[in-house]
Amino acid sequence: MAANIIDGKAFAAKVREQIKGHVDRLKEEHNITPGLAVVLVGEDPASEVYVVAKHKQTVEAGMASFEHKLPADTSEEDLFALIDTLNADPKVHGILCQFPVPDHLDERRVVARIDPTKDVDGLSVVNAGLLASGEKGLVSCTPLGCLMLLRDQIENMSGKNAVVIGRSNLFGKPMGQLLLQQNCTVTIAHSRTQDLADVCRRADILVAAVGRAEMVKGDWVKPGATVIDVGITRIPHPDKPGKTKLLGDVDFAEASEVAGAITPVPGGVGPMTIACLLANTVTACCRANNLSEPEGLTV
Repeated sequence: MAANIIDGKAFAAKVREQIKGHVDRLKEEHNITPGLAVVLVGEDPASEVYVVAKHKQTVEAGMASFEHKLPADTSEEDLFALIDTLNADPKVHGILCQFPVPDHLDERRVVARIDPTKDVDGLSVVNAGLLASGEKGLVSCTPLGCLMLLRDQIENMSGKNAVVIGRSNLFGKPMGQLLLQQNCTVTIAHSRTQDLADVCRRADILVAAVGRAEMVKGDWVKPGATVIDVGITRIPHPDKPGKTKLLGDVDFAEASEVAGAITPVPGGVGPMTIACLLANTVTACCRANNLSEPEGLTV
């Protein structure tokens, strides 16, 4: 039986509607507008596209959008001065520095400079530690988006066997922590895992995030499992010269014949990332003002 295709684009649209509802209530009941500041250093074409998309969706949700575009030769001192200003600005509830940054800047130092309560990308050591400790922090957007998709598909994840392929600080580790909080039995697999295919076959929930196109084959998937494909690899399009095609880490054609539910690439996890960035900004705003957190938008 073919798997249920998880429509991340449609689900992200629902999440953004929820966010807009929360934003409208914050404005009406408390005269507060959540604000997101995005900092772009340099002129990376892909980054510029992402920043435009983030600005558009921020405004559509009724939130304040603050864009700061800096030249590629901006010094660390000047960038940190801007971040310090944003940290101190009560109208700014979330701060995002779009990566990659030019080579002379250190991404880890940039993240560390952002106030953890405004780190809506959830990348700081403080927020990683809070997540690992089971305490309130801000969670990295892509893992949070995957959790939302899983909660929508699986009524009760407690006791399920979950396998996350990939151990990055950006995704694999926080995803594992989120699944542990749902009382899953979690295995973090990686390039040195022995008998990786066999490990995957035991998973009720399989999350692939390694950046290797179609690595996970259909016979790696437990019948009826829920498969979340986070990988994105761009290859030349086999039928359209000069065009490219996106592939995930999972062989979609094979796995969709075995899985119970699966995310496609594109149109699966990707649309959830910006939606969760907005959700984190609303959450940060509510926490900053000692208000109840929005239901369904946090861990």
